[in-house]
Amino acid sequence: MDELNLTPRDYQKTIFETCKKKDCIVVLPTGTGKTLIALMMAIDRFKKFPLEKIVILAPTRPLIEQHFESFKKNLPEDWADMQIFTGKTQAKKRKEIWQTAEFIFSTPQCIANDLDKMLYKLDEVSLLVIDECHRCLKNYAYNRVAQKYKLQATNKKVLGLTASPGSDKETITNVCENLGINAVEIRTRESPDVKPYIQELEFEKIEVDFPPELEEIRVLLQEIYNKKVSELKHRRVLFGFASKTTLLKTQANLMNSIRRNRNLNSMLAVSVCAQALKISHALELLETQTISAFIAYLKDLFNQAAEKKSKGVQKLVKDPRFAKAYTLATTLNKEHPKLEILKKIIKKQFEINKESKIIIFTQFRETVIKITETLNELNGIKADQFVGQAIKQHNKGQTTGLKQKEQKAMIEEFRNGNINVLVATSIAEEGLDIPEVNEVIFYEPIPSAIRSIQRRGRTARLSKGSLKILLTKNTRDQIYHYTAHYKEKRMYSAIDQIKKEFGSGERQQRLL
Repeated sequence: MDELNLTPRDYQKTIFETCKKKDCIVVLPTGTGKTLIALMMAIDRFKKFPLEKIVILAPTRPLIEQHFESFKKNLPEDWADMQIFTGKTQAKKRKEIWQTAEFIFSTPQCIANDLDKMLYKLDEVSLLVIDECHRCLKNYAYNRVAQKYKLQATNKKVLGLTASPGSDKETITNVCENLGINAVEIRTRESPDVKPYIQELEFEKIEVDFPPELEEIRVLLQEIYNKKVSELKHRRVLFGFASKTTLLKTQANLMNSIRRNRNLNSMLAVSVCAQALKISHALELLETQTISAFIAYLKDLFNQAAEKKSKGVQKLVKDPRFAKAYTLATTLNKEHPKLEILKKIIKKQFEINKESKIIIFTQFRETVIKITETLNELNGIKADQFVGQAIKQHNKGQTTGLKQKEQKAMIEEFRNGNINVLVATSIAEEGLDIPEVNEVIFYEPIPSAIRSIQRRGRTARLSKGSLKILLTKNTRDQIYHYTAHYKEKRMYSAIDQIKKEFGSGERQQRLL
């Protein structure tokens, strides 16, 4: 690699040696150089098989463009014919490009669709790189490409890249089996060979009291929720603890049952289940988000009932407890205390460093809007909303998402300081080339280990960083925080087990 002026770190060299010998998943924290390992592997395989192709896949167009630019930057101009495939490239044109291209960068959907149409085969591909490989599950396009590659390739080599492969052994095993993996290389921020290269990450969990003024509203909604859950249990379609996950599973089971046999119990139960989920969502907004988001959601349910969109919603809004909860919320003239605490955190950070860059993550677009409006009232704060492409109805108006071009433009504005606070949904968690930030703030914890790891990987790469999590006491915030922590511990334990099985040859025997 010396002739190309690549200077890998010691842990990257070690991981590269494993990847050369085996089909490997590389698990590295965001910002610690997974792409360089992919580049080193691509160079190595291209030298060994100069007449074959290298295929690099990533789940989104901005991310695959990022990989393309990174390879172009690090390789001499005429080193290889590098081409990029996206949905915008017509299939006929992709077929032509495939014949002569040597390095192909693509979203998995493009390649999977082309393989289904038999426009080309993967027999001449000497390396398949799959970024964000934790997505290689079930019917996702990655899986379709991986299965074809295993069948067609002559000189097969697979490299999977991720910051977090899954939170349990079964999921990680599925990813390994789908890709035909026989080695895992993992490093964390605490790994002795990684630690010297990364900066200190300060972590603070900020506990917020749930206001007594909101307790009365919560009690009213909880009563409605408990009644709906009791009815589902009485109808013998729900058993055990009723969480959002179990309710969603119950709803899916009921819908399947109705497709097979439209019996009255299932049809009534599916309506009750939908009502329980709506109240569960309202409670989540009340406990963990903003009062304005909570009010907007209840207003939307009233509108749906007025338009007679669903009998279940009509029944729900007729409940006097629902109406009382709405009245209390609209007459309180109070916001969730998280917002005031957030303002203080932001002000303090900009007093320490006027050039700060901050990302605030939150689950819901309504909350994104409210946080952005609130922060832009502060001197020196230039906050903007960073959301996905979906268009969402909001009462009588509309909030539209950002197209990928607009996302890239906003990241550039953030990079050059025209925006100094990005208020983001999950779109900013994975892959996008967002610059180093001084502080990452979770407006609420999330129960996913994968997403937690990706969010916090946005800071403390090149310079010291801070991670703060706002957590409302005695609410689902606490449950979600500990769930993610437990899942992450379980993930590392599962990877250790799988590594041992690979080392002993036990897993290879099982795969044969």
